[in-house]
Amino acid sequence: MKKTPKVLTYIVFLVLGVLLLYLCFRNIDLSLLWEDIKKSHYSWMFLSLACLAISLFFRALRWNLMINALDYKTRASTTFGAVLIAYLANNVFPRLGEVVRCGVLSKRENIPFDKSFGTVVSERIVDMLVLLVLALLVIVFQWQLLGDLITSWLIPFFNMLTNNILTVVIVLLVLAVIVTFIYFKKDKVKMPKKKLASKISGIWHGFVDGIKSVFTMQHKWLFVLYTVLIWGFYVIMTWLPFYMFNETSSLGIVEAVTLLGLATLGFVAPVPGGIGTYHYIGILLLNGFYGISKQNAASFVAINHASQLLFYIVAGGLSYILLIFIDRRKPVNNADDE
Repeated sequence: MKKTPKVLTYIVFLVLGVLLLYLCFRNIDLSLLWEDIKKSHYSWMFLSLACLAISLFFRALRWNLMINALDYKTRASTTFGAVLIAYLANNVFPRLGEVVRCGVLSKRENIPFDKSFGTVVSERIVDMLVLLVLALLVIVFQWQLLGDLITSWLIPFFNMLTNNILTVVIVLLVLAVIVTFIYFKKDKVKMPKKKLASKISGIWHGFVDGIKSVFTMQHKWLFVLYTVLIWGFYVIMTWLPFYMFNETSSLGIVEAVTLLGLATLGFVAPVPGGIGTYHYIGILLLNGFYGISKQNAASFVAINHASQLLFYIVAGGLSYILLIFIDRRKPVNNADDE
């Protein structure tokens, strides 16, 4: 019964995504869409997915810096695999990926969950700031084209996003507390109150240490460089698929930044895999503001979304098998270090 609200919420957002997907494609000629799928220049999509993989690898390296700042060692292969597994989880159950990748790191490298989760919170805050910068760039370079859209609903949205950064952090803190109590629930022996308070205090300090890692790491310039590379490859990843179709090949980097900034909102929404929300935003932008026919816009977002989803399924699934069932290497941290 306790899981009912979560299941209900998941079903509601899944239905919402499917409804948006239906609204996006109800007036699209599916036979023409299938023709577009068959004749598209997929070499550009493969290059795009390669850029996505590179971006996620730099994300793993950036996470390593934060973990190392807590005096724990990590393998790049482990963190990279954990990141891939996290993205797979997020495409099935939104928001679960951050918990999953910390759990993988805890299992494989004996790094306390609370500390690694604190670093993930820091990561998300940094990425949110980068997303806001991208939004500002969109406003500057696309004002004449997107001015009406910005003034009508984007500015209120980003104001809401900015004003609720504290709320996002609080939600993550609450999640950390919930995970803590889940761990306690696993223990059949009841814990004395003093010991319980001591353990909660230790977990809280570990969580705070994880957040502070972004300020205590030695190579801050490398953290900035990795962040630039992560988002730089995201932009290139968004730009390359334009060349799959003749009609979208005239779009450039500025349009890619715009699509990336807005499409990211589609994945931020608590809809599994961004289904429907990504398609709706992508078609709205390409058709309504760049003059791409609705048919081509629908084909573009369908192929782009499906390709990325397939990438996450294959890469995340293989990473899970390798890390959990095949990798027999001993953790680089001793269990006593926890």
